Amino acid sequence: MKIKYTLLAFVSLVLFNCTGDFNDNPEKLESVDTVSVNINEFGIIVDSLNEYSDIIKKNQTLADILLPFNIDYNKITQMVSESKEIFDLRKINAGKEYFIYTQNDSIETPKYFVYAFDKINYIVYDLDSIKINKGQKEIIVKEKFAEGTINSSLYETLQEQNLSPLLALKLSEVLAWQIDFYTIQKGDYFRVLYNEKYVGDDFVGIGKIKAIQFNHKTRDYFGFRFEQGDEFDYFDENGNSLRKAFLKAPLKFSRISSKYSRRRLHPVLRTYRPHLGIDYAAATGTPVQSVGDGTVVQASYQGGAGNYVKIKHNGTYTSGYMHLSKYGKGIKKGARVKQGDVIGYVGSTGLSTGPHLDFRFWINGDLVNYLTIEFPPSNPIKEEYREKFFVQRDSLWEKIDFNVNNNVEILSSK
Repeated sequence: MKIKYTLLAFVSLVLFNCTGDFNDNPEKLESVDTVSVNINEFGIIVDSLNEYSDIIKKNQTLADILLPFNIDYNKITQMVSESKEIFDLRKINAGKEYFIYTQNDSIETPKYFVYAFDKINYIVYDLDSIKINKGQKEIIVKEKFAEGTINSSLYETLQEQNLSPLLALKLSEVLAWQIDFYTIQKGDYFRVLYNEKYVGDDFVGIGKIKAIQFNHKTRDYFGFRFEQGDEFDYFDENGNSLRKAFLKAPLKFSRISSKYSRRRLHPVLRTYRPHLGIDYAAATGTPVQSVGDGTVVQASYQGGAGNYVKIKHNGTYTSGYMHLSKYGKGIKKGARVKQGDVIGYVGSTGLSTGPHLDFRFWINGDLVNYLTIEFPPSNPIKEEYREKFFVQRDSLWEKIDFNVNNNVEILSSK
C-alpha cells in the first residue's frame, strides 16, 4: 500500500520598514514548488526502489536471506549486534514475511530490510547506517453489528455468516462469569456491537466488544463496555460488574464428559463411587486456567489424580485441577495466581482413560457442585460514573436496536 504525499515549498519575502513595523504592501507569495513522493505502509519512500518479498522457510537464516542481495557477513553481523536490545534477529521464524528494498541502479544497492512479526507489527532496518525502527501499520477500526441463532455451535453460527471465529473467543471472555459456553444449546441467540480491525482492506482482528445480548436457556445476559477513569470493564444493564469472583469454567472451550455425582460408574475401576468433580474432555495440551485469584497450595503428582494443582482462593473457596500433562510456567507451591492464569495443561496422568481435566471445588472444606453455585458480582459502577454509564448504555442500545419489548423495559430502568 503506497500513500502519496505532496510537499509544498513556500518562498516569500516580507519587508520591514525602518521602524521595524510590517510594510504596508508586503510582497505576495512568489512561488510554490510541488513534489510528490510515494511512502509505503512501512514508512519507506519507495520512489526509485525495487521491492522483493517472500516468506521465511523452515531452517532459513538471516544470512540465507540477505547474502543473495549482496549484503555481506560484516553488515549482517552489525545488524544482529545493533538489533539485540530491540529484537533478536537470530530468532526469525519460519512462515513470517520479509521485504527487501534495493536502489534502482545497476547493482541494485540494498537499502532496507523489513521483518513482519504479523499483519500489523514490523521492524525496519536502514542498511546504510543500520538505523532500526519498530512500528505498526495504520489500523482502521470499523464498527460492526452481528446477530445469530445457535443451531449447532457458536463457531458454526459465525462461520455461516462469514464472521471471524475470533468473535466467539471474545464473546466467551466477556461473558465468562455468566455463561458456561460448553452448555450452549440450539435456540440460544446473540446480538453484538463490536469493532473489527483492518490494515487497508485486510481484516486483522476483532477489536472491542462494545455491547452484547446473549440469550442462553431463555435467559438474557447483557454486557456493556464502560470506562471508569483509566480502567474499563463490562457491566450488565443495571451497572453491576460482569466480573465475578470465579470464572464459569477452567477451560475456554471443551465439553463436559462427566458431571458431579454421588454415584458414578468409574471408567477404570468399573465400580460405583462418588465423583465429586466435573470432567472436561479436551485435547492434550489444552491450557487450563485458574478460576480465580489465589495461592497454589499444592503442585505435585498425586497417584490417581496424576499431576495435580490445588489453589486456595480465600478462607472459604479452594479449587483443584487433576490429570494435567504438565504445569504452567511458575506454578509451584506458594505461587500467587490471578484469575485466568494458565496453571497447567490438559493431560491423562494418573488414573485416567483419556485426556481430560477433572475439576474440583471446595466451600469451607466441602466438595461442592461448581455448576450450581451462584457467586455474587464484584464491584458495580462507581456512584460518580453511574449517570454517564446509563447514557452510554442507552446509546449503545439504540445502535443495536434489539426490538424486544421486555428487554427494552429492563434497559430503561435505572
